[in-house]
Amino acid sequence: MMFGFTASAQAPRLVVQIVVSSMRAGDLDRYADNFTEGGFKRLMEGGAYFSEGHYDYQQTTTPVSLTTLSTGAMPSMHGVIGDHWYDYTDNSMVRLTEGRRGEGGYHLIAPTLAEALCHHNPASKAISLAIEPTSAIVMGGREGEIFWIDSQNAEWTSSLYYTHSMPEWLARSNREGYNLSYLLPDWRQILPKDQYHNTRSTDIRLTIDGKRPTNQTPRRFTPQNNGERLAYTPAGNSAVIGMAKQMIAHYELGKDEHPDLLNLCFDASRHLNEIYGPESIEVEDMYYRLDRELADFLTFLFAQVDEKECLVVLTSDHGTGSSYDLKEEPAERFNVQQFRVIVNGFLNVRYGTGVWVLGYRDQSIYLNHNLIYERNLRLDEVQNEVAIFAQQFSGVSHALAASALRTSYFGSGYARRMQNSFYPRRSGDVILNLQPGYIEERDPIRSTSGSMYGYDTQVPLIFYGLHIGPRRISTRTDMTAVAPTLARLMTIPEPEASEGEPIEELIR
Repeated sequence: MMFGFTASAQAPRLVVQIVVSSMRAGDLDRYADNFTEGGFKRLMEGGAYFSEGHYDYQQTTTPVSLTTLSTGAMPSMHGVIGDHWYDYTDNSMVRLTEGRRGEGGYHLIAPTLAEALCHHNPASKAISLAIEPTSAIVMGGREGEIFWIDSQNAEWTSSLYYTHSMPEWLARSNREGYNLSYLLPDWRQILPKDQYHNTRSTDIRLTIDGKRPTNQTPRRFTPQNNGERLAYTPAGNSAVIGMAKQMIAHYELGKDEHPDLLNLCFDASRHLNEIYGPESIEVEDMYYRLDRELADFLTFLFAQVDEKECLVVLTSDHGTGSSYDLKEEPAERFNVQQFRVIVNGFLNVRYGTGVWVLGYRDQSIYLNHNLIYERNLRLDEVQNEVAIFAQQFSGVSHALAASALRTSYFGSGYARRMQNSFYPRRSGDVILNLQPGYIEERDPIRSTSGSMYGYDTQVPLIFYGLHIGPRRISTRTDMTAVAPTLARLMTIPEPEASEGEPIEELIR
């Protein structure tokens, strides 16, 4: 017995955590007939496949859920409620990863699994890779090797927060334009048209019956630079996998008795789901390409580290809803700008002219506390009035004031999930829950996450390798269990703020 936990019979030399952003719970099964034997299907059929992985809170956005995965805590504990929020003292906007030494973990509160590993065993290595800096940073935390892709030049980079200089081999790769080799002049489907389950296509150039690509509806999104060409095409996934291989080789991950951790987040899959929608051929084609690249990666990985000494975890940060324009008559979207103006107008009539609304972020409205106090008003009363007023808007299902979330305990229902997402120092004054199917109006976005509904909260979860045999488990599994389970398997202390219970089926 060590540190209050029991060591497993065999700890992994290397844990590889793969997050396919915006992958819905049913996507693996839906597209399985077109997967190769060595990629997704290898993990699905050879590992412990949990079909009921759930995030038990409302704010199912990428920074929030990646932090839950890495800390084992709810947003109400780990404090990440989005990538931006407002500071009520000076009314300024705070960005999660912004600081004087470049991008970094300045505003992270709860320690991550990577930090727990580095503290427990300084000889262990923890590396996190993603296209976006926020994704890489919240997975890795404040320590370890953390890299992302520069949004303009499509080069791998980090910041002074983590390192004073890039490894020479990585700098050389950037100079040689290695990431640019993944870019294709045209995106054409990888399989014959009749093998796809989805039917809608906008940008992908479809070849039908061997004929030349057809002209389709006007392009929905045009990348402006090489960084966007990676982030908004399957090439982004290719770049992350390519760098993961180099990291394993150059850092010699899994080569000694000290366990290592490699975090990979595929942000491109989220971008494609948002732009094209989960029902699109573009998203389906992206999965088939990723499947083949994953098969190649797994072959490489297990050639470096024996499969019985390696653990691969596959999951997602959230799902995504159906496209708002899937039907001939598009669904209504929630107009954020209009909502802000009308709420401010309501408060003008109620309390006098002023800038009452600081802003709106992630289904939360932030009020001007300084103005409220200057007018000798009670903050909780203003919050409650705004919450009641907000519920009159089309698309709003529920609205809760921060004062209610601070002072009450909600043990079930929608309010519990909203409370699980609430962090008093950062969350807004009034939290909204939109009706099922509603998304915030933001062109060219077709689909997005951030709700408490099943299409956002339910995700796939697979553990493959080590001593874990093939099985399919339908028991509902809270995603706060991932970090403490990995910690137990690695025989290190759980992240300090972890709330989840280790998955018993895996640690016996």
